[in-house]
Amino acid sequence: MKEMQVISSFEYSTSLEMAITQLEEKGILTEDIVIVPLENTTGEKKLFDTIHRSDGLSLFDLAAVLATVFSVLGTSYGFMWKWGPIIWGLIGLAFGAILGFIIDYLLTKKRIAKKKALNTEVILIIKCKESEFQWVRNILSENLAFGIGKLMDV
Repeated sequence: MKEMQVISSFEYSTSLEMAITQLEEKGILTEDIVIVPLENTTGEKKLFDTIHRSDGLSLFDLAAVLATVFSVLGTSYGFMWKWGPIIWGLIGLAFGAILGFIIDYLLTKKRIAKKKALNTEVILIIKCKESEFQWVRNILSENLAFGIGKLMDV
C-alpha cells in the first residue's frame, strides 16, 4: 500500500483543532501529523503602487471621479461668478482631486489595518495510506480547509 502526504492550509482556529482531533480518532497517529504555523509578514503595506508591485488598491479612482464632478460644477457655476468658468473649473478639479485622494487614503489605511488583524495561517501535513485519502480529505473539507493537496510516493 502506497503512502502519501496530504497537505492543507487552515486559518488558525477551532476548525483546525477539530480536524486534528477527528483525524486522530479515525486512526491517524500523532507522529504522522505535522503542523507548520506561518508568520504574518511584518513589512509595512505600501499605499502607492509601483511598476513592479501592485496590491489592487487604487488611491486615484475616487480622486478622478470627484475631480470630474467638481470641475463640471465649477465650470457651470463659473459663468455666474467673478473669475469665470475656466478658473472655477480648474479650482473644482483641484479641490475634487484632493478631496477624493484624502478620502481614498483614509479608507485604504483602515482596510490595511483590518488586514493586519487577521489570524495566522497554518499548514497541516498528514502522512497516510492512499486508501485513507478520501476520508482524510472529507474531514479537512468539513473543517474549512482553504486548500487540500496530495503528495504521492513518500
